[in-house]
Amino acid sequence: MFNVCPGCGIYSDEKSIDPQGPFAVCPSCGHQHRFLRLPLFVLTGASGSGKTTLCFELAARMSECVFLECDIFWRPEFATPEDNYYGFRNLCLRVAKNVSQAGRPVVLCGSAIPEQYEACAERRYFGETYYLALVCDDQELANRLKKRPGWRKSSKPETVEKMVEFNRWFRANSCKTKPPIMLLDNTHLSIGESVERVAGWIRSRLSCPDGNTGQRWRT
Repeated sequence: MFNVCPGCGIYSDEKSIDPQGPFAVCPSCGHQHRFLRLPLFVLTGASGSGKTTLCFELAARMSECVFLECDIFWRPEFATPEDNYYGFRNLCLRVAKNVSQAGRPVVLCGSAIPEQYEACAERRYFGETYYLALVCDDQELANRLKKRPGWRKSSKPETVEKMVEFNRWFRANSCKTKPPIMLLDNTHLSIGESVERVAGWIRSRLSCPDGNTGQRWRT
């Protein structure tokens, strides 16, 4: 609904943005639609890094944000690695954009890297985007995946190897991405400690919008 122009009724997710409003400007008739341009937070990491657990705990403790688990949007037709899963990422942003119009920033929880979201048309409707990746020691990640219930199909050797490599990717590239990714190594942290650190990271950026430094915590 947000992408339908109130002036001419044309649908477009590629409206130009006038930051003075901010306004979303219809490319067809020029109608200016005022909207809330809030920051976006992305909690990412390899499978087994603890994203779902933290998302669940944070949602109960941080009423100032809305936490969305991206897996709930997934459908088989979104399996398009050839375009970096553009349709899926753009949908996640579209939902986040509409939810944020209620006045609360959204935290997207799910494995992703910045280039996937930053390239989407829906990205223009947000202010700053902040990325935090959960990481842990390779063996710890492998152990977590192997302990999961069988229906999750996470214990297969090829799956474990793939996720360990993804975990290493975050460690090696967190300062190279645009924007950079903050890392939280939770190998030796309790769930409560991890929740406190992620909540602090979010709240510090809500109070200081230019705080995207690409730093990492050391534990």
